[in-house]
Amino acid sequence: MNKIIEKLDFTVAIPTYNGAKRLPQVLDLLLKQTGIENLNWEIVVIDNNSHDNTNEVVKYYQKTYSQNICLRYFSEKKQGITFARIRAVSEARGEFIAFVDDDNLPASDWVLQSYLFGKEHPEAGAWSGQIHGNFEVSLPENFTRIQAFLAIREHGLEPYLFDADNLRLPPGAALVVRKQAWCESVPEELVFKGRLSKLMISGDDTEALLYLHKAGWQIWYNPAMHIDHQIPYWRLEKDYLMALARGCGLCIFQLRLINAKNWQKPIVLVQTILGNLRRVLQHFIKYRGKLNSNLIALFEINFYWASMMSPFSSLRWKLNRTLKNITIQRKQRENMIPGLNYQLDRTLNS
Repeated sequence: MNKIIEKLDFTVAIPTYNGAKRLPQVLDLLLKQTGIENLNWEIVVIDNNSHDNTNEVVKYYQKTYSQNICLRYFSEKKQGITFARIRAVSEARGEFIAFVDDDNLPASDWVLQSYLFGKEHPEAGAWSGQIHGNFEVSLPENFTRIQAFLAIREHGLEPYLFDADNLRLPPGAALVVRKQAWCESVPEELVFKGRLSKLMISGDDTEALLYLHKAGWQIWYNPAMHIDHQIPYWRLEKDYLMALARGCGLCIFQLRLINAKNWQKPIVLVQTILGNLRRVLQHFIKYRGKLNSNLIALFEINFYWASMMSPFSSLRWKLNRTLKNITIQRKQRENMIPGLNYQLDRTLNS
């Protein structure tokens, strides 16, 4: 007998890694959401191999607030934010799924405004709102030029469609998706898994959104949704910012290929290399002798350089995937041989 799964209006999915200290503040704010008395919704925590007591924190909230909200916990062993999001989509029972990171602090009406927007825009496959920075330290001069790389979005008071063709898209943090759109459009296997190595390769959120766009779904900015993003001091240190710039740049070419037709791919290749080479040279000339003292300009030139090199990174990833598939196929054949020999022996001895 098949188990009947109750469908809900809304799911808040929280992917977390070692989030025991951060989760309580997020959960407390979600428990205080207003205007949702008639909304059937849930919170789903996806624990992505935490080494702290994240599971104990969730158990405490499940026991203490069981009358207030449906709170479910799942452990996802495949490391990476992409796997956590895919697991969240699989487990979510809501028509809409909101991805809230464990350092995102939603306003009291964030769930309501997210839900209403989805109902009012049936053509929307994904939407995001205003993401404000909550910083531990003072910001460097001209920080607004790179704040989008730290998932800060303050784009005014009017809704608008994101420009997916030019990769101008919201981050995965505080993003709401229509479950139907995701399940119909986003492949089960994605290239980018999250910032898993020292290279901090990004692109995981943009990749999924580009597939939604390719399938014809709209991606919206909803200014009525407000959330604060906690930015610790170390995310504004030079080493982290340079790694972030390179990680965001190295995925550019692969992302641009998603919505490109075959005849357009050579053009995308040339544009990616030459366009970013021009930007690197312009920055070098403009800030010559000042790059080491200008953190924002140094971030930008590292991003442009990595973007210029992204076609070569894309080629390396394809080669690695090909070699991996060859290895898997060889192991499968090797595993089949003993079974075939066993069947042959049985046939000869019967």
